[in-house]
Amino acid sequence: MVRLDKKATRLYVLDTNVLIHDPAALYQFEEHDVVIPMTVLEELDKHKNGIREIARTARQVSRTLSDLTSQVSFDEIQEGIPIPRISGESGRLRFLCYQDLKPLDNLEDSPDNRILAETCRLRDERPDASVILVTKDINLRVKASALKVPVEDYLNDRAFSDSDAMIEGAKVYADAGQDGNGLWESLNVEVKVERIDHHTFYQLSGEVPSDWHVGMLVSDSDNGADFEAIVRELSPNAARLQLLTNYRHHAGVWGVHAHDSRQNFTLNLLMDPEIDLVTIAGNAGTGKTFMTLAAAFQQTLDAKQFERIVFTRAPIPMGEDIGFLPGTEEEKMSPWMGAFHDNMDNLLRNEDGDTSWDNGATRQLLGSRVQIRSPGFMRGRTLNDTFLIIDEAQNFTPKQLKALVSRAGRNTKIVCLGNVGQIDTPYLTANTCGMAAVVERFRDWPHAGHITLRSVERSRLALAAEELL
Repeated sequence: MVRLDKKATRLYVLDTNVLIHDPAALYQFEEHDVVIPMTVLEELDKHKNGIREIARTARQVSRTLSDLTSQVSFDEIQEGIPIPRISGESGRLRFLCYQDLKPLDNLEDSPDNRILAETCRLRDERPDASVILVTKDINLRVKASALKVPVEDYLNDRAFSDSDAMIEGAKVYADAGQDGNGLWESLNVEVKVERIDHHTFYQLSGEVPSDWHVGMLVSDSDNGADFEAIVRELSPNAARLQLLTNYRHHAGVWGVHAHDSRQNFTLNLLMDPEIDLVTIAGNAGTGKTFMTLAAAFQQTLDAKQFERIVFTRAPIPMGEDIGFLPGTEEEKMSPWMGAFHDNMDNLLRNEDGDTSWDNGATRQLLGSRVQIRSPGFMRGRTLNDTFLIIDEAQNFTPKQLKALVSRAGRNTKIVCLGNVGQIDTPYLTANTCGMAAVVERFRDWPHAGHITLRSVERSRLALAAEELL
């Protein structure tokens, strides 16, 4: 029987999936104690072998536990190992081991049911403490609730709470008036305009809205806006805005033109040399990949700002997997690159409707500059002079997306595309996926920008499907 400190008021029993999901979960419970059942240690031992991400994480958790236990004696382990935490508080790590554990009535012998039995026994032995099971398994939470065991989801991995939503990256004052003057009246600020190196800046002083952030769009209308600017600098009583380039007319970007303020802002972010990281969210058909590829070709083939374009995405199927695929890395990735090939076909289509994408010479020319890569082989690489496009970013975990973003070397721009409403990876949600984490963590970094696109550019059928299905 484990000996527990009578002063403890909360005992958090961690399920295996919590530690697998966040190896640093031990340090996230402030001054409270963390309890790890022996069943969890056995499951970690089963997962530790192999080269998959879950095996690497299990080994990382095992090393953390080893470091905590190696410096203390057996008696100290029984009393509870102090866990140093960033907040300054120090809870204790305890292990739960019952040699005579009885299974719960009418439940088969499984790891989840053993964890439930261990938690129930601890709850019965410690009526003076609040015993709480923490798990990301929805079914286990339901069973725990049925057995009247306090249970919680692990929330520390969320980029934002359920009551919030991912930032849109834009603030549109639709009722600002035709001349844009209403925009300044609604903001209640003093404005000073200056022009530096062919760029127009607006210096604002006064009460700056609290929902503004660096790198966001400020516009007076969604369509036909007279004023569109990006927030470059921000403080509680001042802001510095830079007027955007209008890509609705003239040559556009590789022949692509913006139709509304959000699309124009997207092209500005993609073409801005001061922006190193761009995240673009939106429903299917909003033009995320199309505009990104156009900007990549403009800067790589025409302006020579980058040497190559690297396109990658998470190979997660929407339905059943089709098994192993033959061929080289690019050939294996080809079935996942339908969006890339469709957009290439449209970008290379002339006014008569003919496309040169099927031409062997065109494919050979672009093949020297455009690389299709699997994210599984990106570890350890440093990408210099590269325009890196990460498609379906919502299907990456924060750790996986960090591994990709950290590949950036000299003169590299990274663009993450995704729709948090279409997540195919198990256990990821709209507020725990990698894209949500990147958007939230980089929201105040001056060299990053985010935008959520709204208008669907495919067809009336696609627009109706987004609304009705």
